Amino acid sequence: MFGGLESALARYAPRPELEEVGRVHSLGNGVARVHGLPSAASEEVLLFEGDRCGLVLNLDPDELGVVLLDESQQLAAGSLVRRSGRSLDVPVGPGLLGRVVDPLGRPLDGLGPIQASGRLEVDRPAPPIAARAPVRVPLQTGVKIVDSLFPIGRGQRMLIMGDRQTGKSTLALDTLLNQQGQGVLCVYCFIGQRGAAVAQAVAELRSRGAMAYSIVVVARGEDPPGLHYLAPYAATSLAEYFVEQGQEALVIYDDLTRHARSYREISLLLRRPPGREAFPGDIFYAHSRLLERSTRLLPEWGGGSLTALPIVETEAQNLAAYLPTNLVSITDGQLLLSPELFQKGIMPAVDTGSSVSRVGGDAQLPAYRGLAGELRLSYAQFQELESFSKLASRLDEETRQSLERGRRWRETLKQPEHQGLSAPEQIAILLGVSQGLFDSLDLPLIQERQQQWLVRLREHSPSCLSKLAQGQPLDESLRAELLQVLT
Repeated sequence: MFGGLESALARYAPRPELEEVGRVHSLGNGVARVHGLPSAASEEVLLFEGDRCGLVLNLDPDELGVVLLDESQQLAAGSLVRRSGRSLDVPVGPGLLGRVVDPLGRPLDGLGPIQASGRLEVDRPAPPIAARAPVRVPLQTGVKIVDSLFPIGRGQRMLIMGDRQTGKSTLALDTLLNQQGQGVLCVYCFIGQRGAAVAQAVAELRSRGAMAYSIVVVARGEDPPGLHYLAPYAATSLAEYFVEQGQEALVIYDDLTRHARSYREISLLLRRPPGREAFPGDIFYAHSRLLERSTRLLPEWGGGSLTALPIVETEAQNLAAYLPTNLVSITDGQLLLSPELFQKGIMPAVDTGSSVSRVGGDAQLPAYRGLAGELRLSYAQFQELESFSKLASRLDEETRQSLERGRRWRETLKQPEHQGLSAPEQIAILLGVSQGLFDSLDLPLIQERQQQWLVRLREHSPSCLSKLAQGQPLDESLRAELLQVLT
């Protein structure tokens, strides 16, 4: 027995390895200052005691500024810190579909370990300009006022902005639900939201079967600010895996206001110089390098697309605030939700005067373009007439007719939440309104008549709907066939 031990000891040859070890000098609210580790790089993961990790953000002459990605209750000044030699990455692959994870890819749904196909870095460079293709394929939201007036294309970055409690998250959730059966894989990123709101949204996705093509990334309100900061970048990497396989993906950031506040908190704790509204000077770069990763790729680069729907919260409809102006300049259009419209019960509360899509009709079905142009002009004229009519005591017959038609347009564009419509169904309804089929109908009955129309269309005219979905223009024969069904 002892002979075997002696022979093993004789064969043993120690191999000393050089390892850099640092120590925590001080701890703050989600950040740590580390002495030592002279070879550590920016954005490198550091390993703390107790299987905790952090990310290097500051490289100062005498210390490192590290943002913590785990709770720091068990850490203290003097705790050992080691280098990992790698940048932060997350597990990716089809195995994440249907799962709820945190920004590090750890499961939060209690469904067992993640079955990943690989790992991708969290902060990746955007595709080069030469790899980008024009945005031509529509991404249908199922919301009439968006698909008709402010179309979104696959590969576009469309900003959703508005005050608190105006329906921003509902609009984004409706868009995600409408991708069922459309071949678009979705990533919904919650940043600092209340746990009850996240649980309600996940329950809605599960009840409607949307989790089969979705991944939910959650940085909870009680999580360290470092996780809030990393959440949108991690969500984008999860979506980019599918884009690199040639598939279509959609990522929703809810919301970038909380993301910016978390980054401001981290930057101030790391003693970076503050700028406007105390945000760090690189806050524009932090959001631009995130949103520039969304695009449509050329076929030789895989042909996939990543569409981004960032959400930003405004205060008292102040569109000139720092964050909203930054994001408007980065994105390809914005949907502004108005609290006045919301309070009047006009939902979705999209302000048509301040919203815009810089892709325009290029990302619409051919049958939509003629109707959308007419609707945009008629609705703008109606809003102007309605504001002037409040000051006039007498109106001529033509003005009254324009006002009545405009009120029916507005009533038609109202839509309950989570009740998306396909593009052909929207086209048929808008065609009926443009032809005056609602003119003799009282406003409270319009929603009921729309439902009747949809039933008739699905039962008696599936071929027309199929032609519209395949991209056939709305010619005279197709228009006459649709109107015959509706009347």
